[in-house]
Amino acid sequence: MEKLQLQLFLNIIGIGSASGLLFKENSLFLISDNSTYLYEYQIEKASLEKHALVENPAENILKKDKLDFESIALKGNNVIISGSGSTKKRNQRISYDLKTKKIENKDFSLVYERFKKEASLSDDELNIEGLIITSDKSYFFQRGNAGNSANGIFILNADNSLVFKKIILPNINDVEATFTDAILVDTTIYFLAAVENTASTYLDGEILGSFLGRIKVENFELENTILISKINKFEGITLFKESDKEIEFLLCEDNDTEELKSEIYKLTINK
Repeated sequence: MEKLQLQLFLNIIGIGSASGLLFKENSLFLISDNSTYLYEYQIEKASLEKHALVENPAENILKKDKLDFESIALKGNNVIISGSGSTKKRNQRISYDLKTKKIENKDFSLVYERFKKEASLSDDELNIEGLIITSDKSYFFQRGNAGNSANGIFILNADNSLVFKKIILPNINDVEATFTDAILVDTTIYFLAAVENTASTYLDGEILGSFLGRIKVENFELENTILISKINKFEGITLFKESDKEIEFLLCEDNDTEELKSEIYKLTINK
């Protein structure tokens, strides 16, 4: 990942505080951490459609009331969206069927309680920011920016067994980077990690930069990290294009404002 190119790819009007995205069949599906819609942006038509995920959906929800959707992943024809678990209101897991438009809502509180017990986290230290789903496992990425909590990956197996792998990430000015999203490309996890000067899962802090990193899924060893921005807080990553020599990702940024506007970036790296 020695060579990279980061450039603005899209400006999308109608969604703010983007916290995750998924590229599928020339459409971008996006979530926002202070909204209860799933957004579908058709790139060729430059059109945005909103899918309500709950009754009485809203945007720019107050921090104390928001469901804090931070993770988005694909499971078959279903888009899976998860709350961060950082408060009791943020334990929902929603499935949206791309074909039937059917929505299923599940309370994930008991699973998140298992996570806290497994990693010895207090109620205010759990903060799930990324999700990868395979045929036999689900990987939940814990953002370790509260108290003594650590960055790590919860691996929930098909037999319901659970493992937590701690991951040590680089730092800027003695502030450790923390996971903000991840995807799986073949047998490699590519992740985003932001350096934000805060010790809270609730309050925002000064942005010091964002990293792209790589982990081998077979052993969870950190292979490489590279600083991709000193000013952006990237919170979502999805695979856009892949060739023999390079990979293109699309990234979204949480601007921590009420403005309904999101900038989507394209990141190109060599293999």
